[in-house]
Amino acid sequence: MELNCKHVWAHISDYIDDTVTAELRADIERHLQHCEICSAILDSTRNILVLTADDRTFELPVGFSKRLHERLARELSDQANAPTTK
Repeated sequence: MELNCKHVWAHISDYIDDTVTAELRADIERHLQHCEICSAILDSTRNILVLTADDRTFELPVGFSKRLHERLARELSDQANAPTTK
């Protein structure tokens, strides 16, 4: 099965936790081989887990969440509007 970014993002936590099926893991890994965006999101998610695993508190810059959601919306929109190749 060929996954798109939206599918990968929906399963990224389970992928990190190693709770996805072997088939889904293989599909995600195939997608990550050619998708820089999803690879960066995977790395960022892992980094966030490392940072939040200790007891220190970090404050996000003002407007960070809004900018993040806007960026993700743009990326999803760009991918949805991109021509498909077969």
